[in-house]
Amino acid sequence: MADDAGQQDTKKNGAMPGRDSERDMLVKNRLRDGSLKLYELDRELSPIDAIRVRREYIEAETGTKMENVGIFSIDVERVVKRNCENMIGAVQVPVGVAGPVQVNGVHAQGSYWLPLATTEGALIASVNRGCSAITKAGGADVRIIHDGMTRAPVFATDSVAHAVQVCDWVKLHRDELKTLAESTTSHGKLSDIVTFIAGTSVYVRLEFDTKDAMGMNMVTIAGGKVADLIAQATGARLIALSGNMCTDKKPAAINGIMGRGRSVVAGIALTHELISTVFKTDARSIAEVNYRKNLVGSARAGATGFNAHAANVVAAMFIACGQDAAHAIDGSTCITTVDLTETGAYIAITLPSLPVGTVGGGTSVDTQQECLRLLGVAGSGTPPGTNARKFAEIIGTAVLAGELSLLGALAAQHLARAHQQLGRG
Repeated sequence: MADDAGQQDTKKNGAMPGRDSERDMLVKNRLRDGSLKLYELDRELSPIDAIRVRREYIEAETGTKMENVGIFSIDVERVVKRNCENMIGAVQVPVGVAGPVQVNGVHAQGSYWLPLATTEGALIASVNRGCSAITKAGGADVRIIHDGMTRAPVFATDSVAHAVQVCDWVKLHRDELKTLAESTTSHGKLSDIVTFIAGTSVYVRLEFDTKDAMGMNMVTIAGGKVADLIAQATGARLIALSGNMCTDKKPAAINGIMGRGRSVVAGIALTHELISTVFKTDARSIAEVNYRKNLVGSARAGATGFNAHAANVVAAMFIACGQDAAHAIDGSTCITTVDLTETGAYIAITLPSLPVGTVGGGTSVDTQQECLRLLGVAGSGTPPGTNARKFAEIIGTAVLAGELSLLGALAAQHLARAHQQLGRG
């Protein structure tokens, strides 16, 4: 029965080998002679047939069989329109769970299983150990301390004096710009405008409350309207809708200082006994590893983050839950702190930039949607924004679990042994 089910799945997605139909041969000939482009297949064939023919064409062109890429379970009707151009199939990333972990947040309150998509052996086992410690200690305290997605257009001005005039105009007309920006969206709200000058360049950093959406499309559209008005009113030339002061998909000090997306803090008080039992080490050793590795070592290296491996956990959660994987780099700006106490240690993480959403983008892909449902955050919350903030609090807890476990392993000199046991290829 299992074999039959697998064959049916394969047939469903057009991956079964067989001779080309006359239609397929005509289409492939047109691809070869250039009269038809790969992206145009979606206009001539059903989505599943377009994927199959495109894959078969690439196989023939490269001499590479892609039988496994052609096996998938997601519904492609929406994916090919909104998520992936020139689709030929899907790459499967193993998904495991860690937990359950107790979260004591404002929006996330309860026990959660964490879906983590990764090919790195030992990662989920490590997070799982951190989850155990957190739950035994009564749960992590988690809070959202800032919430705002940004877009920062850059303008060219004639002189330094002109640049200052542009900034003054933006400040004076804040309400007008807010009204214009919010006219482009039914959900987003412009929450802040900050200007920056570098010589004759002016950057206008716009920040939005995007509710349950991660919000990049929303703020880009709204930012375009705002930028056009600024240019018309001030005579500044709009150079680019993004001037890298946002900053998007790059580690940046401005995101660490001002925040971007959801800014999250999570902490846990661990007793001496719990540290000894779970991590086989002591509070003072964990504190010294954090000080010399995460703080001093990162500073000496010129890093923009001060943590053990926060982006590792962020990436695994992002891939499992349909987030923009490139934003996982924001996890690298995390700061991990360890305060020694009379009873043990208080360990905390600060994630200043966590661009996440529970609607839009990859959140609607079937497999990723299931992972969001596992966490109870799929779709829009009530009131809007609740689910995205709940999701951010859960990710913050997951990062804390990962930091706890790796710090413990390093302090106990267990890191190499764990990777030998769980991470060998």
